[in-house]
Amino acid sequence: MTKRIIDLTNKYLADIAVSYIKIHNLHWNVVGPQFKAVHEYLESIYDGYSEKLDEVAELIRMNGAFPAASLKEYLELSDISELDSKEIKVEDAVKELLKNISSLRDEAAAIRKDASEEDAFSLVNVLEDHISGYEKNIWFIESMLK
Repeated sequence: MTKRIIDLTNKYLADIAVSYIKIHNLHWNVVGPQFKAVHEYLESIYDGYSEKLDEVAELIRMNGAFPAASLKEYLELSDISELDSKEIKVEDAVKELLKNISSLRDEAAAIRKDASEEDAFSLVNVLEDHISGYEKNIWFIESMLK
């Protein structure tokens, strides 16, 4: 992978990491009707993000570079906004999750396109799996909001 693709992938890694913490915040602080279902759903999302972190970091290492691996680096690279620690209503939590997952899907799709042009097949394959997962979760979330 070129340095440009590595840099984009490291930013994606940072966005996943910040999202991982953000979704924990939603999970811990969600309140209201359907609390249990949303609380458990959020846990399933951040569990999946943990796997994504490892996959992306290992791809970066496999290509001779170093993945961002500190909270400081993640916050410097990421453009995902953090949330204050406070109660958040179920509907607001679900809307925030939708915004977050949509952003990661769009970012993964853009990197996937560039990686494909550079024949970075391993990265393309991983990102296609991520995009597919994001799209399924977007469908779930949009259905929850109807």
